[in-house]
Amino acid sequence: MLKSVQQHTVKEPVTITGVGVHSGITATMTVRPAPASSGITFIRTDVTDRPNAIPARWNFVTDTRLCTVLTNKHGVSVATVEHLLSAFAALGLDNAVVEINSQEVPIMDGSAICFVKALDQAGLASQNAPRRALRIKKTISYKEGDKETFLSPADGAYYGLEISFENTLIGRQKYTHGMTETSYRRDIAAARTFGFLHEVEQLRKMGLARGGSLDNAIVVDGDKILNPEGLRFKNEFVRHKILDAIGDIYLAGAPLIGHYHGVKAGHAMNNKVLHTLFAQPDAFEFITLGQTSPERRFARPGIYAEIGQPQAVTA
Repeated sequence: MLKSVQQHTVKEPVTITGVGVHSGITATMTVRPAPASSGITFIRTDVTDRPNAIPARWNFVTDTRLCTVLTNKHGVSVATVEHLLSAFAALGLDNAVVEINSQEVPIMDGSAICFVKALDQAGLASQNAPRRALRIKKTISYKEGDKETFLSPADGAYYGLEISFENTLIGRQKYTHGMTETSYRRDIAAARTFGFLHEVEQLRKMGLARGGSLDNAIVVDGDKILNPEGLRFKNEFVRHKILDAIGDIYLAGAPLIGHYHGVKAGHAMNNKVLHTLFAQPDAFEFITLGQTSPERRFARPGIYAEIGQPQAVTA
């Protein structure tokens, strides 16, 4: 939960090293302070022959196969940004430069908890500028087949997902998260990514999952969890999908005041619903926290703590 309506950056740099789950390449990443209103920017320090800055924005997403990939106009990319951005969103980090010496953000243990701990180590510093928030004014949706993603008005930040797998161990799971920093730390941050053993060979032929292991993903084989420690939550699978959605939606460039709901949704659907939203100017507005709105005054700290019942999601 934010301690004020001001923007925040990290107090001091913090460095994280780990393997990329898809590339299999070890990367070192440093999150550094950045000026107010500059947003989140990735810098590929290993790229020196062209501009290597990549804005963390929805319109720089170029690939959504199993992860979210950002690419600048010079063809410089960074992959698997969603877990880091999820932690940024939940802790209220608005501005940062993320220097990384490889093509993919480290997967760590497959969740966002390592990034949360790194941000705790660095600490957050308040900046002399008010936060902007993205307020959803009317329900919009994007649909493909049996998949659908919604953004609806709400008096806080809510993330709901419904998943369905033929695998009996996972089956159908549904979960809604009213996001505060406290609830994210408790209920979402530690939920790990997952995959199926029978898909590993195919994914590796596609150049994916080269760094995947039981140390950084839940691996499902039929009706068994191969990880010796088992699950961290009974419904860890849907919780992780919400973790992903929080990171993907933060690519809007501001914290959400609204209700996200996905049905069988993943990275592609999350990005497409942002494209749909921003194509409809009457469906959203960016508001400055601490200023009076005709409909609501966001003047007191901790807006994410003002959790009531989200409005019903409709098509």
